[in-house]
Amino acid sequence: MNIQSAINREVFAPRDERMLVAVEVKRRKRKRVPFLPTGGKGEYMTYICLSVTNKKPAQLLITKVKRFGGSAPFTRRSQWAVEQLRQVNGINPNKDCPEFDLVFDNAFDQWVASSAPEKCIFIQIMYHACQTYWEGKEGVPGSPAGDQQKAPGGQSSPGAQGGQMGGPGPQARRKSTVGPRPRHTEFVNCQSKLTGDACKMNLVVYRCKVFFNRMKKVIVSNQSRSQAGGPRAGPSGQRPPGGSMGSVVQRASQALQERGERLGRAEDKTVDLMHKAQQFADTAHKLALKHSN
Repeated sequence: MNIQSAINREVFAPRDERMLVAVEVKRRKRKRVPFLPTGGKGEYMTYICLSVTNKKPAQLLITKVKRFGGSAPFTRRSQWAVEQLRQVNGINPNKDCPEFDLVFDNAFDQWVASSAPEKCIFIQIMYHACQTYWEGKEGVPGSPAGDQQKAPGGQSSPGAQGGQMGGPGPQARRKSTVGPRPRHTEFVNCQSKLTGDACKMNLVVYRCKVFFNRMKKVIVSNQSRSQAGGPRAGPSGQRPPGGSMGSVVQRASQALQERGERLGRAEDKTVDLMHKAQQFADTAHKLALKHSN
């Protein structure tokens, strides 16, 4: 069982929630904590998780989960609703980087993910989950966005008609008691391939990068342990070819990264061509209207 499955089973499933994505992070600027409850000084791992409730209407939540020690259970430390998430800062809109910021109503956290691909996967899934959540929220009756919709049949509501006659109707008075429309989460300094529509291939590429990075870490850790214990001969008296396997993984990871960069450049060119085609279509339409008159 991988880390994300374990977090979902231990932290979110008992609360009737479903985890969408999690990323292991460290603070860019460490906060000075006078003491840690368990695990000793600095012996813990932090995960930022995005989850959704199974009950309707669904709620989108951001949770900070920690794990003290190597085999201790996962602990939920803090949780925010997506309405409290004011901004997601991707730091660098031009290239993949592991740094990102989360700005809440009452908190501001600067994080570094364990790798740039894992951060990109987290930002991409969070962006589309937020878009889906806010689109569904706008169509819910009783919400500020839902109350602004017209009545069936294309006619205005009685409150709107009362306002046109010179005095606010009862519907307008009820609407005045509703708070302002919820503020959508702002995504800044994020690459267009993370927040665009054509992103499924990017997600596959990033998942492959994460897989190769984990394989590389496992191989490096195994090599360091074998070197610490001294060279061990194989059954035939030869040393295991650990270095060749590591070089193969490194070359494959580098090739995959170059392919991802080429894919990103191709996507940017596609978006540019789409804009130019739209401008050309608008110009042709204006010329057609001008000559028809």
